[in-house]
Amino acid sequence: MGRKEENIRKAKELRYIPEKIRNIGVVAHIDHGKTTFSDNLLAGAGMISEELAGEQLVLDYDEQEQARGITINAAAASMVHEYEGEEYLINLIDTPGHVDFGGDVTRAMRAVDGAIVVVCAVEGVMPQTETVLRQALRERVKPVLLINKVDRLINELKLDAEQMQERFIKIITEVNKLIKKMAPDEFKDKWLVKPEEGTVAFGSSLHNWAISVPYMKKTGITFKDIYEYCKNDDQKTLAKKAPIHEVSLNMVIEHLPNPKEAQRYRIPNIWRGDINSPLGKAMIECDPKGPLALMVTKIIIDPHAGEITFGRVFSGTLREGQEVHILGMPKPYRIQQVAVMVGGDRIQVEDIPAGNIAAISGLRDAYAGATVTSIPDTDPFESIKHISEPVVTVRVEAKRPADLPKLVKVLRDVSKADPSIQVEINQETGEYLMSGMGELHLEVTEYRIKNEHKLDIITSEPTVIYRETVKRKSPTFEGKSPNKHNYIYVEVEPLEEEVVKALLEGEIPENVKKYKKEAAKKLEELGMSREEAKGVFGIKGTNLITDVTKGIQHMNEVRELLKQAFEEVCNAGPKAAEPLQGVKVRVVDAKLHEDAIHRGPAQMIPAMRNAIYGAMTLADPILLEPMQKVFISVPHELMGNVTREITQRRGMILDIKNEGDMSIINAKAPVAEMFGFASAIRSATGGRVLWSTENMGFEPLPDFLQDEVTRKIRERKGMKPEPYPADHYAG
Repeated sequence: MGRKEENIRKAKELRYIPEKIRNIGVVAHIDHGKTTFSDNLLAGAGMISEELAGEQLVLDYDEQEQARGITINAAAASMVHEYEGEEYLINLIDTPGHVDFGGDVTRAMRAVDGAIVVVCAVEGVMPQTETVLRQALRERVKPVLLINKVDRLINELKLDAEQMQERFIKIITEVNKLIKKMAPDEFKDKWLVKPEEGTVAFGSSLHNWAISVPYMKKTGITFKDIYEYCKNDDQKTLAKKAPIHEVSLNMVIEHLPNPKEAQRYRIPNIWRGDINSPLGKAMIECDPKGPLALMVTKIIIDPHAGEITFGRVFSGTLREGQEVHILGMPKPYRIQQVAVMVGGDRIQVEDIPAGNIAAISGLRDAYAGATVTSIPDTDPFESIKHISEPVVTVRVEAKRPADLPKLVKVLRDVSKADPSIQVEINQETGEYLMSGMGELHLEVTEYRIKNEHKLDIITSEPTVIYRETVKRKSPTFEGKSPNKHNYIYVEVEPLEEEVVKALLEGEIPENVKKYKKEAAKKLEELGMSREEAKGVFGIKGTNLITDVTKGIQHMNEVRELLKQAFEEVCNAGPKAAEPLQGVKVRVVDAKLHEDAIHRGPAQMIPAMRNAIYGAMTLADPILLEPMQKVFISVPHELMGNVTREITQRRGMILDIKNEGDMSIINAKAPVAEMFGFASAIRSATGGRVLWSTENMGFEPLPDFLQDEVTRKIRERKGMKPEPYPADHYAG
């Protein structure tokens, strides 16, 4: 029996003992070495050969990931590790560090209880490190720290032992500063990382060694020894004395929580149902005998097995052949097969109890974020809040008209496997639009469609998604129904900054109807007047609608229709049919027909839609454009070329730091101007540049561009070039 088979046998047994399980993620800024690190863990645990670790990148199973050298799919793998005579099952989820794939990180964090944050010793804490750490802490995932690429400090930067330790202290302080800022209150101090407690490891995943204070005490290796080994280029011996998998997995078992401990404080945060109900209790206890509750975190389309759904089992036991419900879907589903991931292989088992990560086939309509349960009418898990949203769109068409039906299916599969890709059909022009986080994200998706789904497609030049908002409060505007029997009076104004922020962070329940009290209380805390907060009856994105009318007959009966009209407007505003952001709609008065037949959907929806459009037109509507933070490190002498490249693109330099012979430029620029930036910056610097971007939300488009951009968008969408004036909506 080989080591791998032995591991598979042990993994199957350990899945029943939650105290012996650790569900962890590895998170980092791009290129800080986390995939190499994850491979070393698998190799150390005997899942892949040690020679190949670091070269093989097992978790980058997709040819394209190997071609691009970056991790795109967060894949799962389990391994068995012995610590102080006991064996443990470690379920590892590798996550992408590239900003375009941040959605995957957020979803992976929902499935794990602990995270290893990998930071490169040379580059230190980078913006993306901050983003992934924020995502982990928001999901109440406990962090430990691995400072990677330590050998480079000695061999490339020629630091002595003292300078090396100074560098470590700086990185640890920065990470702790972020934890203090972003961790839930009860964990702000408990979760700080400290070398002396063993929550920090130092190492080199490329050369396979790592060290932590407890490991030094155990083995007698000192910092000085490490320094000597690296300096004399003998990292092989070091890797034998202090193998990276041993040191880091010991740290995981010692300091990261098992599912039983973690679910006690994580469940109230990710599930809004009644904690004292049978399901609530079972999840808090991580009880394998309770009702089944599983949260889907990822879907992979396997060419042989079809759709494989990955998810974390929070309570109950998942069995082959079991009948389950996907909340929100009308009919039950039967589970065909359940499997655990050992290494990169799916190992079929009969059942998977609470506390594990499962791979399931047979859940045809599942999607990332879905709740799968054995009781049909229960509360779903909180929807997963993504930190950034799609900002770039391309039009997609099939090369051969005969492939059109296939295109529809493929686009549906693609957006299912990666919920950060949004697909829609433009009803007027019949075009298929695909939106993503950035240029790279769309390129990768296009490559997948051509190679994995074997479909030839043509895509247009990418365009940017704008947002519409208003600058001031509008006068009251009257909307009439087509039959002239109903009148609705509406005001719009910019939504309070604090409320917009809370909506983006997912702090206000979207289902306001169900959580009315909770939502009203939160809105009032954020500075909304009591009357408005109590009247809120619809939230869509960062917009909300509130009813401040008093004693109007039949108002209750038409409220749902008004909400429907409000949601339609949120998807396409009056200026350029782009989505709204940060708009508050107040219904201030209404005259409704006595007879229900005269105030149906065909009357109320147009009345309300025109009322909001008209009011917005009078409230200084403007376009907001998506912005990106840009971080560039470049040799001093080429700095001029880079700053010129950014300012030509309406960019703004926010800060320039010098480190050694490199300048680190921190800038922001509009996404619309950043197309083709990759090749431009390479040619401007002869390729001697490292850069990354991060989406930073929307800012008002400069005044001198408002009209021109509005006209362009309207023409592209086949509308007449000028937006309608307010009296167009007065009916």
